[in-house]
Amino acid sequence: MMSRRTKDSRNYFEFVSIEDFVPEDHLVRKVDKALDFEFIYPLVESMYSDIGRPSIDPVILFKMVFIQYLFGIRSMRQTIKEIETNMAYRWFLGLEISEKPPHFSTFGKNYVRRFKNSDVFYQIFLQILNAANARGFIDDEVIFADSTHIKANANKHHFTKEMVAQEAKVYQKQLEQEINEVRVSEGKKPFEFDSRELKEKRISTVDPEAGYFVKGEKEKQFAYSAHTACDKNGFILGTIVTPGNIHDSQILPPLLEQLKKLPFYHPYGLAADAGYKTSTIAKVLSENALRAILPYTRPKGDQDMFRKNDFLYDEYFDQYICPNEKTLKVSTLDRNGYRTYLSNKKECKVCPLLSQCTKSEGHQKVIKRHIWQNFLDEAEELRYTIYNKLMYKKRKETIERVFADAKEKHGLRWTKLRGSVKNQHYAMLVFAAMNLKKLASWL
Repeated sequence: MMSRRTKDSRNYFEFVSIEDFVPEDHLVRKVDKALDFEFIYPLVESMYSDIGRPSIDPVILFKMVFIQYLFGIRSMRQTIKEIETNMAYRWFLGLEISEKPPHFSTFGKNYVRRFKNSDVFYQIFLQILNAANARGFIDDEVIFADSTHIKANANKHHFTKEMVAQEAKVYQKQLEQEINEVRVSEGKKPFEFDSRELKEKRISTVDPEAGYFVKGEKEKQFAYSAHTACDKNGFILGTIVTPGNIHDSQILPPLLEQLKKLPFYHPYGLAADAGYKTSTIAKVLSENALRAILPYTRPKGDQDMFRKNDFLYDEYFDQYICPNEKTLKVSTLDRNGYRTYLSNKKECKVCPLLSQCTKSEGHQKVIKRHIWQNFLDEAEELRYTIYNKLMYKKRKETIERVFADAKEKHGLRWTKLRGSVKNQHYAMLVFAAMNLKKLASWL
């Protein structure tokens, strides 16, 4: 039998507690139980004056931000609207049912006046990470590193083309020094290296600090890149935000320096995709006592011709041996750190394998080898081990899942902020919220 409600309870008065409106399994209850936000007070105490009107409680300010990023709300304006009607959010903030939440611009004003030039965001991120480690949730036996782009708040059609200095490559000074040491030992004059070369780049007129992102079939756009590392359990350990046109391998060394500041840092290896598979990165990992866990990369060039891997390198005599057992002798060392190895033209001219070896009109095979290639060769040998194969497969369960969740559930697909500093703080808070969510759920 169909029933009809005969009374309207919208104007009734009841004596209730806000506690009764929050389900026992709600995420805000888990978060509140997992972390005591009182640690924020000493972090920001020096940023407030001892005179004037009382401020908004800083814990409430940061809890508002965590509500936004935990639940993927698109803006602070919308977050305040949600807080006005959501009892669970009010309970989390400690607001009464009839109490008006702060204005949506409050956090933005406090950010500009107090927090922008501080490390409070990193300290909050670190506090959550330490809480997870204290409970035994962090497993950094292997660090998983990668980057993801964040669409900038800038129209891709509004730009100027300017000649700008290229970013210095990682370990460039050390490479230049080693190149000149080799040249001096060979009785040659050392190179004079230019400080930085100029290159034409697209500069956004809306957000000049964003970089023009071009990668494969993805949409070309102005973007930022969040270079990030996580552990085997998916807890984010650190992140550095750069313009979107900075190569992944350039940021790995400073990212490692950031991770070294963690009190529990003691990894055995680092897993990364093919973008990090360079001689320089292999050297960086070796010098940091990290096992390189890198993927297979398909050889480039004509498939019907011999590849570089078909030539055996003789380290003792510093020469290559071709498939016909002839030698390629070392020649020059260029400015980029590559040695040239040349075959004997007379031997190559009558070689039965010449058509598979080179199409050079002079009948000479040329091979280039970086002076740090031995580090990459060691990493390549490790690729065949069972340990490396198992750990590399975990990338899709760790860092790739982190990025997928960050974009789909926590709003990291695009940014409304402009400038590298703001977006660094933004990414740090999003990842702090993700770590907090995982910590609360695991507890």
